[in-house]
Amino acid sequence: MFEGAEELDFAGPWEVLAAWAQQWPDDGVEVLTLADSLEPVRCAKGLRVLPDATWETAGKLDVLVYPGGRGTRRELAEAATLERLRGLAAAGTLMTSVCTGSLVYAAAGLLDGRPATTYWGELDYLPTLGRDIEVRRDARFVDSGEVVTAAGVSAGIDMALHLVARLHSPGRARDVRRYIQYDPEPPV
Repeated sequence: MFEGAEELDFAGPWEVLAAWAQQWPDDGVEVLTLADSLEPVRCAKGLRVLPDATWETAGKLDVLVYPGGRGTRRELAEAATLERLRGLAAAGTLMTSVCTGSLVYAAAGLLDGRPATTYWGELDYLPTLGRDIEVRRDARFVDSGEVVTAAGVSAGIDMALHLVARLHSPGRARDVRRYIQYDPEPPV
């Protein structure tokens, strides 16, 4: 979490992953939010969130879901943030992002030589932040192995269901999708 994070960028994946953790506890999944401190974080649309842990207290992370939002512009210039992300990737954390969270990954060098996607309004900006980033303009999400990037907002739900399928099974992902009643059929 960081100031200006887009709410659904983390709340969508949170819903998927937390539903998995709560409904199938034998799968051994734990989901938490973290930030620089335990102080409330004000998100892009004004929602205030209390992180569960800090970067220092969270312990080893198997998967990181990094949201997008207006706050990513500040994160792009935060040397400590970029170094932390590089360290997590080097330690084997599966690095995932939603929306403009991929811009921060690109600035950290995590997308160099990889296919990736981001929010539609930043597709042209994404490759300027790294080397040889193959922008996949029409992808809802892109899994390049150690890094998974999702397009804007609702694509994070699709990516999180993909993570359940990847980390457990397609059957479990279908179970979670049904449990949260995620049946996208936009009315407009």
